Amino acid sequence: RTLTKGSLMYPIFITDEADSLIPIPSMPNQNRIGVNRLEEVIAPLVQKGLRAVMLFGVPNDSVKDPLATAADDPAGPVILAIKLLKAKFPALLVSCDVCLCEYTSHGHCGHLNEDNTINNEASVRRLAEVAVNYAKAGADNVAPSDMMDGRMRAIKQGLLDAGLSHRVSLMAYSAKYASALYGPFRDAACSGAKFGDRAAYQLPPGSRGLGRRAIERDMREGADIIMVKPAMFYLDIIRDAKELAPDHPIAAYQVSGEYAMIHHAASAGVFNLKTAVLESMASLQRAGCSLILTYFTPELLEWLD
Repeated sequence: RTLTKGSLMYPIFITDEADSLIPIPSMPNQNRIGVNRLEEVIAPLVQKGLRAVMLFGVPNDSVKDPLATAADDPAGPVILAIKLLKAKFPALLVSCDVCLCEYTSHGHCGHLNEDNTINNEASVRRLAEVAVNYAKAGADNVAPSDMMDGRMRAIKQGLLDAGLSHRVSLMAYSAKYASALYGPFRDAACSGAKFGDRAAYQLPPGSRGLGRRAIERDMREGADIIMVKPAMFYLDIIRDAKELAPDHPIAAYQVSGEYAMIHHAASAGVFNLKTAVLESMASLQRAGCSLILTYFTPELLEWLD
């Protein structure tokens, strides 16, 4: 399989500080981007062949609450970014991560019961509302990353009820593992849990069977694309996904920790950055990926020329 620009999706962080471009210290060359700076960042990449982005909102702490009511605020960073990108770059595929952790005051990915366990039913209901509102704003794809049971079915039904399922595809973070590799992302998105962790609703790193079951569940519930996250430590799961879902596109998310590790190793002279990144892309494609979410997208757009 040949790596092409169409194989790449660029994850970007949208801050509600509209005029800001804020460097992320733990992720070299990455920024939190204000909506008013978004065109200047994305336009050169589109000219180089960028085909797809995924949006993550980074709201101010003042709007966070236990129920994530700001997640689909029409004046919030994600919906404003969707509308701007679709107006300025109509051919660009705009995907939206759907999760509540960036918007909850407690930093967990769903609503909580009084004992601080996850209220799955309320969480799924809210996630479906957010996904549908992103779709109504113009998103081409919605991608729930929360790992709540049954959220794919609820979102699919919400898109059907809203008359949007023919236009908006659904990408499932199906096999999302509780990994040490998410640290820089949580800094970037300001979304760390205020207590406990997310291991209760993400998959244990050693569990292959749970990953396979999660992939099969999301296929049954209407996922159009199956994702594995993280990527390079989970090549076996990517291969499983390809075998279990041969008629679905398979995505892998090369997460913030993978990106930072490669960058820092190259900076230390361990290897050449371009050579290592291209090898990592080859390994993901070899395992079965047709779509790769990576923060190296800007560099790859140049290297692939």
